Amino acid sequence: MRPASQADSESPAGGAHAAGSGPAPMKPALPFYRKLCYAIGGIPYHMTGNVLGFFFQIFLLDVVQLDPFYSSLILFLGRAWDAVTDPAVGFLVSRSPRRKLGKLIPWIVASMPFGVVSYCLVWTTPFNAAPDSLKFLWYLATYCLFQTSMSCYHVPFTSLTMFLGGNQQDRDSATAYRMGMEVFSTLIGSSIQGQIVGGYHASMMKNCSLPNRTLYNSTSPGLTDSLAETRRAYMFTSVILGALYFMACLVLVIGVKEQPGPLSPLGKAQLSFCGSLRMVLGHRPYIWLLGGFLFMSLAFQIAQGNFAFFCTHVAGLAGKFQHLVLIMVVVASLSIPFWQWFLLRFGKKTAVPVGMSLMIPALIVITVVSHSFLVFAFMVVLAGCSTAVLYLLPCFAGYSTSDCTHNPFVILTLQILMAPVPITLLLIALVIFHFYPINEERRKEMRVELEEVGHRVEDESPGETKL
Repeated sequence: MRPASQADSESPAGGAHAAGSGPAPMKPALPFYRKLCYAIGGIPYHMTGNVLGFFFQIFLLDVVQLDPFYSSLILFLGRAWDAVTDPAVGFLVSRSPRRKLGKLIPWIVASMPFGVVSYCLVWTTPFNAAPDSLKFLWYLATYCLFQTSMSCYHVPFTSLTMFLGGNQQDRDSATAYRMGMEVFSTLIGSSIQGQIVGGYHASMMKNCSLPNRTLYNSTSPGLTDSLAETRRAYMFTSVILGALYFMACLVLVIGVKEQPGPLSPLGKAQLSFCGSLRMVLGHRPYIWLLGGFLFMSLAFQIAQGNFAFFCTHVAGLAGKFQHLVLIMVVVASLSIPFWQWFLLRFGKKTAVPVGMSLMIPALIVITVVSHSFLVFAFMVVLAGCSTAVLYLLPCFAGYSTSDCTHNPFVILTLQILMAPVPITLLLIALVIFHFYPINEERRKEMRVELEEVGHRVEDESPGETKL
């Protein structure tokens, strides 16, 4: 990283302005390369998160051959752990001292090796003949380690927006670059993972189609070989995505210089973690927003987590689900400009329910129709449009990882998980968002009030030190 220049080290808090000899110097504009490097740093979180969302469930059940109860527990505990680590890491980051690289970038650098290694370990199968309890401990530990590493990376990364330098317009522009790159990373990650492993899943199902055979317990070399090849494919893709994770972090650290920011009077309020949590949870609009996004995200996560498994074992589209995933993420990427226009034209309270509603007919048709790739493709287009507006994995009753075919109760369970459960959660979220107390007019009023407070703080505190 290049050394700080004199212009970088000076601020309105010091020098001539503090002495009253003139106005503060204009902040230099944020260069394009810095915006781009910052945006590239957003690749790891969304790339790995969507790959896990689409493929982790079918990996645990069909490739690792883990009991459904343990698979459910891993996904549930992993998500619960992620919900705990995010606010905890945010609190620790806010209390960490400023170092040579800054206050936030050291967290990003230190967490990156753990994130890359743990991500690769999540997709390994080191205990093929081990009991399910040992497999459970391995995948729970690696999954939680990855979630912790990703929190230590993503929480300071998103906070870094405020310390890029430039003015507010520059930072808004950098955020737009970041969001575009995050969408692109979702497309890249899902494409690489799906196109590589999808064919191997098709090969396993082809071998499984032989009469009176089981998929994994058979002594036929063809069956065991296809499973071994599928495991190697998952490991290979994890190394590729891990390398992209590393390179994105490297570009971020080299190309972005964390700028110091002025302390506000609120920065001096050393609240405890519990005190801060009580203050946040005491804000009624935030609770409504949190509840709406909770049910909405659960609906999308359940549908996402079951999609590959549903296509393989219910819809008769083994070996084709990766193409449907690709269609979905491509449509989500292309529809973002439309939803941006819709949001600016009609407001968030209208855009969110309209976008979410598109998911409901798509899920219904996907559950009812089977063995029709074209119908599924059209429905995932609707689903992709819906997901652009933004694990609970129950035990599959009677599901056995060694069976080629499954009893009707398993099929019914998958159908319920694919449509009724997500639709119910979406409807609950729609009701919550309907009663959300902040609309576009109130949001504009709040923005004006915040700007007035910010100008008052700058006028009253010209000599504050920097973070």
